[in-house]
Amino acid sequence: MKVTIIGLGLIGGSLAISLKENGFADTIIGVDALEESEHKALRRRIIDEALPLKEAVAQADLVILATPVDVMLNLLPQILDEVEQQVVMDVGSTKESLLSKINSHPKRGRLVATHPMAGTEYSGIEAAIPNLYDNKYTVVCDAEKSDKDALKLVEQMYRSIPMNITYLDAQAHDVHTAYVSHISHLTSFALALTVLEKERDEERIFELASSGFGSTVRLAKSSPDMWMPIFRQNRDNVLDVLDEHINTLARFRTLLLKRKFEEIYELMEEANHIRKILK
Repeated sequence: MKVTIIGLGLIGGSLAISLKENGFADTIIGVDALEESEHKALRRRIIDEALPLKEAVAQADLVILATPVDVMLNLLPQILDEVEQQVVMDVGSTKESLLSKINSHPKRGRLVATHPMAGTEYSGIEAAIPNLYDNKYTVVCDAEKSDKDALKLVEQMYRSIPMNITYLDAQAHDVHTAYVSHISHLTSFALALTVLEKERDEERIFELASSGFGSTVRLAKSSPDMWMPIFRQNRDNVLDVLDEHINTLARFRTLLLKRKFEEIYELMEEANHIRKILK
């Protein structure tokens, strides 16, 4: 099994590590816009060789597109132009914009659109780690538009890690990820800016920051190069969720102003129900 991974960052690099360690891939070919990233991946033995895009696609059984989502918009149609029987999959965090661009492509069936729900706040090939995906969920979008053999191979790949698989259409995926992922990052960026604005002494922040604060703003360290395109492509859904979040914050603010602490207590108790979902 030859696997080509296009985009050797945290997501692509960590996937390469998993697929090599579990034996799913015999050979992993890497492609990245940054030659230094290819060199680092080779030095760490994350990939077996680095090739130009066209040659890497031609040699692969499975092509994994793991670039930022704005790059995918231009790159995915080019990749589909090149494939014959190869299977292509993406791991992008947004789906409607991407899939609407290639739904009429004659090789659409060779694509399996996926989104593994895993990551860290770090980026680049230096951030690639083993076991990032273990027992996490991945979403397969618009599975009925993929060829059966292509879908089967991608399902086998994810189960080899192992990951759990769920299925959504592209629109539902973008709505749900706006709630469970995209708003978390946007809120974290905003909270970090709020603290930095009010607390100019960064040394004091470092000294007083508890693990709770650290976990809350952890995502603010995420790469703007990755997240700005996600917010752009999923703008409408993120705005809907952001409006709801602002309304909830305003509700807390009003209750604090009116000293209605019992009602605040009740809201916090209601929020505790998230325990039933998050273990």
